[in-house]
Amino acid sequence: MTIKIVKHISLPLLRPVSHFTGLSRLCLRRSMATATSSDSTVSPSNTRVGWIGTGVMGRSMCTHLLKAGYSLTVFNRTLSKAQPLVDLGAHLAHSPNAVASQSDVVFSIVGYPSDVRSVLLDPTTGALSGLRPGGILVDMTTSEPSLAVEISSAAAAKSCFSVDAPVTGGDVGAKNGTLAILAGGDENVVLKLAPLFAVMGKVNYMGGSGKGQFAKLANQIVIASTMVGLVEGMVFAHKAGLDVGLFLNAIKVGAAGSKLLDSYGGRILKRDFEPGFYVNHFVKDLGICLKECQNMGLALPGLALAQQLYLSLKAHGEGNLGTQALIVALERLNNVSLESAPAK
Repeated sequence: MTIKIVKHISLPLLRPVSHFTGLSRLCLRRSMATATSSDSTVSPSNTRVGWIGTGVMGRSMCTHLLKAGYSLTVFNRTLSKAQPLVDLGAHLAHSPNAVASQSDVVFSIVGYPSDVRSVLLDPTTGALSGLRPGGILVDMTTSEPSLAVEISSAAAAKSCFSVDAPVTGGDVGAKNGTLAILAGGDENVVLKLAPLFAVMGKVNYMGGSGKGQFAKLANQIVIASTMVGLVEGMVFAHKAGLDVGLFLNAIKVGAAGSKLLDSYGGRILKRDFEPGFYVNHFVKDLGICLKECQNMGLALPGLALAQQLYLSLKAHGEGNLGTQALIVALERLNNVSLESAPAK
C-alpha cells in the first residue's frame, strides 16, 4: 500500500504495541490510529535524525535529509566517507551509540547482517543501547528477515520501535530521491516516518516486522534473473554480428525493455563497472534468498544460477565491481568479449 502523508499534526510519543495485551492493546491501536489521522508526524523542527552508514547509497540519502532541513548526526566506520556530509552541516559521531543518544530516529544502511547486528544491537556501542524510550530504529540494509524480527523485539523491550525498510532503485534512485522503500513493522510507526521517507523516495508498507526484508529479497530475485537475461542477450547479439548498442536501443521500447536495461545497458557497453551496488553485496543478498528458499521448501533455479554466476565474479576478485559486471562472467564462459569487433 502507499502511505498517505498527513500534514499539520503532531504525534505524541508512541509506546510499543507489544507492551500491551488484550483490550488495552486494542484501545492503544485505536488511539494511535486516531492520533496519526489528526496529529502531525515528524518534521525538521521536532525530529533529530541519526544515520549509520554513509557509503554509495547512504551519502545521497543523507544529503536529501540535510537539504530538507533535518538535523543530522552521522557515523561511518571509515570516517573520511562521512566528511562530505559534515561539510554540508551534519554532525559527526564516533559510534552508533553516540548517534542514537543525539537522535529521535536512527537510520542504518550497512553491508551485511553481521554489520547490522553490530551497529544496532551491540550492548555497549550499538545504537539501541543509546536510544531513548520512544526512539525509532530504521534499518535500510538488505538483511535477514529473522534479524529484523529480532531487532524489533529488542527495541520493544526498551520501549522503542524498529522498522525494516530496505530500498531498491540503486545509486541513481538514491541520488534522485526516487527509491522504492519497502517497509515492515508497525504501520503507525511507518506512517509517522512518512515525511522522512518522502525525501528519499516512495514508501510502500509491506506488513509486520521482517516483511520489508522479504519484499526486498523477492525484488533481488527479479533483478538477478533480469540481469542474466540482459547480459545473455548482449553476448548473443554480439556473437551474431549485431551492433549491440543499436540492438539495445531497438529493444528498449519493446517488451524486453526495462529499467535495468536503461540503467545498465549503456554502462556495460562503456565497460563502466563502477558500483551502484557491489557484486559482493549482491552475492550476500542472493545467498539470503537461497537460505529463505530452503526454509520455505522452494526451488528457484533461476535464482540459483544467477547466484553461481555472481559468485564466479567474486572468486575472480571482482566483488567490488558493480552488478553490471555480470557481463564479464558471461564473456569468460563463452571466450568472447564485447570490446572486440562483432563477427561478420
